[in-house]
Amino acid sequence: QVQLVEDGGGLVQPGGSLRLSCAASGSIFRIYSMGWYRQAPGKQRDLVAAITSGGSTNYADSVKGRFTISRDNAKNTVYLQMNSLKPEDTAVYYCNADLKTDWATQRNDYWGQGTQVTVSS
Repeated sequence: QVQLVEDGGGLVQPGGSLRLSCAASGSIFRIYSMGWYRQAPGKQRDLVAAITSGGSTNYADSVKGRFTISRDNAKNTVYLQMNSLKPEDTAVYYCNADLKTDWATQRNDYWGQGTQVTVSS
């Protein structure tokens, strides 16, 4: 079994900051990429940011310059530092990991349970 446990969501005023974390645990052989997606009510789930095991990053245009993704490979943990938050950043944020378990023959996607981020005055 693999678990992705997220932490750090909440309510913040416009212009504020939040830091999300996501720790992967279980029978993990290797984690390839990790990332964050978000889903607002009535909308599809979209990529926010992703990072490879080597540290290469990819961001949605809407968050470039405001959000920073980082990763601690030793802890199987990914972080999302969110600055200059806007009301349109309000969504449920989901952690994602592309990984291979000890017992599987191929890689698969795993998801966290989601954490609510609300940006409002």
